[in-house]
Amino acid sequence: MSEDSAPAGQQSDRLPDHPAASVAPPGLLELFLAFARMSLAGFGGVLVFARRAIVEQHRWMTADEFNETFALCHFLPGPNIVNLSMVFGSRLRGIAGGVAAFAGLLLPPTLIMMVVAIVYARFGDLDVLRRSLAGISCAAVGLLIAVVFRMMTPLLKRTEPLALILMLGVFLAVGLLRLPLQAVLLVAIPVSIGATYILRRKVAA
Repeated sequence: MSEDSAPAGQQSDRLPDHPAASVAPPGLLELFLAFARMSLAGFGGVLVFARRAIVEQHRWMTADEFNETFALCHFLPGPNIVNLSMVFGSRLRGIAGGVAAFAGLLLPPTLIMMVVAIVYARFGDLDVLRRSLAGISCAAVGLLIAVVFRMMTPLLKRTEPLALILMLGVFLAVGLLRLPLQAVLLVAIPVSIGATYILRRKVAA
């Protein structure tokens, strides 16, 4: 069966993996509004909504490109999603694009949180409010787990043993053995870069 004749559901599932080069880069206002929507929708964390908007909705990046960009931002100091807004915006529209995405990400929730902080300072002891916040926390954890599995999908599709071994090794070192993150990164980063370089040279040869 050809791709054109495939069921509609299957085509939509493959859309995030299509090349994003054919999509026109967004303007500064579009970047600002896109990241503003992400931040306003991102209860419990913006990463879930950022990936959905960038990869699936606007198709500004492929799933692999998003993973690579997020990996870079994860190793930089500061909040990952803030780093992502700057790197992503700068990649598409230079420094001005980075500033537009950064402003869109932080300005709306900052204004809202100022109001919420005032309300919480006055009514924070109410039992109903505490229970509501506990429920929101559970939903946030579920969203985070969901996006982790979505980001793992490209790695699992390629079935590269080295990538899976490195991913499992870092998980065991940080998640189970409780080793310091800085020490794990000092080992994992050069090992992953070196191994990837060697494998690509073998493929090219």
